[in-house]
Amino acid sequence: MFHRDLIIINNEKIFKENEAFYCDNLDLKVLPEELNNYYQVQYIVRSSKKKSYQKINLRNIKIGSNFLQFIYFVIKTLKIPKANYLIISITPYTFFSFLLLLIFNKKKRTFLYLFSSGHEEYKYILGRYFVWIYNIMYKIVTSNSKVIVNHERLFDKKKSYLINASRLDEDWFRNYKNALLDKVRFLYIGRINPEKGILQFIKMLDKAKFDFNFSIVSNKIEKNISNKNIIQLGYVADSKSLINIYDEHNIMILPSFTEASPYVLDESLSRRRPVIIFDDIEYIVRGKVGVFVSKRNIDSFSSATKYIMDHYLEIQKNIEKNVLPTKKNMIKQISEIIENKNS
Repeated sequence: MFHRDLIIINNEKIFKENEAFYCDNLDLKVLPEELNNYYQVQYIVRSSKKKSYQKINLRNIKIGSNFLQFIYFVIKTLKIPKANYLIISITPYTFFSFLLLLIFNKKKRTFLYLFSSGHEEYKYILGRYFVWIYNIMYKIVTSNSKVIVNHERLFDKKKSYLINASRLDEDWFRNYKNALLDKVRFLYIGRINPEKGILQFIKMLDKAKFDFNFSIVSNKIEKNISNKNIIQLGYVADSKSLINIYDEHNIMILPSFTEASPYVLDESLSRRRPVIIFDDIEYIVRGKVGVFVSKRNIDSFSSATKYIMDHYLEIQKNIEKNVLPTKKNMIKQISEIIENKNS
């Protein structure tokens, strides 16, 4: 274990209740928890009034209820000697935090962790006219920090470090169960956001001429879904329950318009369940066996589904050839990058 301080600055919104902290995004719970095994982590985040379910097992969390308080917490860390900084993604909150560090943290012990470039997300959330604002922030931050990325599309040998992102532990590779193949059992795990493409996918699925069940695991219940074949399971917090849900289905669906390195892809493959994605995000395949690319129309999607069901056992056998990254290796990679910079 290293004993340096690591300040993680994140735009994530955290819910606090009875001195316990909760978030919606499992990725941003795992990272600070695991890095806390190597460093003395302080986690600076935003405040949420919405009940969340992922409990963060970390004590030193500073929640900014507004922008000024968030920045105040960042300023207070400047007194900590030899602290490292890890900024997660680029948002107005993390951007202005970075500017403070750029001005006052002259030893430049600042790292930026990008799950994606962020350009497509800003486009879908705020519209294309706001992308230029993000582009300015992106260029300033990436030009003045050590960038950690989890996809080859973002990788620059001179400016960045490439890691294999994962939240898989040993449990994901144990006690495999055979898939039920009596009918198509689709599964989606993720947020119901515009860039995730799930609502558009459901509209397309209404045109399907084959029998199916479709389960959705998400942080909210979508009231406008009327298809009787679709079941909304709500939010599932623990990995053991998620593993059981994967095992009860036979095809994972990832209908996003933009992605970087989605954890659900590896989770599904670790349980030997094939995945269908759309050609918008074909770049995430990265040579992995068991990922099928469809065009965003019902005919192409139906063909991909039929092929998988007709060749299921053969596909499962090939999926076993994948060498999937693990959470342990990801955290080791990040800590080695930080330590190498400090040596």
